Amino acid sequence: MKTAPDRIELMQTFVRIVEAGSLSAAATQMAMTQPTVSRRLQALEHSLGLRLLKRSTHAMKLTEEGERCFARAKELLGNWQAFEADLRGSTDVPEGSLRVVVPHAIGQQQLVGPLAEYLRRYPRVSVEWLLYDQTPTFITGGIDCAIHIGRVDDPSVVAVKIAEVPRIVVAAPSVLADGKLPEHASELAALPWLALQTFYRHEVALIHAQGERCSFAIRPRMSTDNLYALRTAALQGLGVCIASAWAVQEDVAQGTLRHLTPQWHAAPLPVYLLYPYAQFYPAKLRRLIEVLRASLPAALQEVQSP
Repeated sequence: MKTAPDRIELMQTFVRIVEAGSLSAAATQMAMTQPTVSRRLQALEHSLGLRLLKRSTHAMKLTEEGERCFARAKELLGNWQAFEADLRGSTDVPEGSLRVVVPHAIGQQQLVGPLAEYLRRYPRVSVEWLLYDQTPTFITGGIDCAIHIGRVDDPSVVAVKIAEVPRIVVAAPSVLADGKLPEHASELAALPWLALQTFYRHEVALIHAQGERCSFAIRPRMSTDNLYALRTAALQGLGVCIASAWAVQEDVAQGTLRHLTPQWHAAPLPVYLLYPYAQFYPAKLRRLIEVLRASLPAALQEVQSP
């Protein structure tokens, strides 16, 4: 006979309902049926003798008691997790599920290797790998952490730098009319350009290996917010672009793209792991940070020109 959930489980369900924004969303995130989630909420309300949520057909709102309960439940659950981890000590084995949001391009290729290493190392963890290019709403989306490329401006999240993405200038051989490679970055200004809107639109800034800097305006023939579309346009000979080195490494090796001005590069993009502030971070999240920090930089190493 299945035992009834204890109060800790009831509070965990209540917190997930509030964070997810609805009973159905909480049920999906917890891999339960909506009636089960509803029964757990009712059981918690009955045990406390309080009504925690006001529900209608289209909305859900915390009562005054529900707001106090939510704040205290979050604190209590955090303390309980910390208590368990302290007792387990070195035997704190990562387990459970992680919902991770990653950018489309890097999430389809370069991050899958480190993810596989993480899952092999910690077989009691499962991961929902969600490809999405915008920073998620952690609470309402039930997201544990996210990979973000570029500057982080949100002070409400923890941002742990785990790697950098080298960026180089490339173009199809047909873009160079006489086949001659430019020697100085300033010579690139006269060529047709493609823009990756996420990181550059109307101006290019390049850095020489010895520290010299060069900037110039561009009028892109094509702009896109997708790295793969940028690469494809470059392969079609539409213009010069600044691309993540890992994304064009094989093209450069095969000669379908040429690495222009190899001594010049765009500033590398920082890669961060983002997650909400909390009093306690579970082992499954801490170990993911460790694996990504150890594995990802090698997967993003800069291409070497032939």
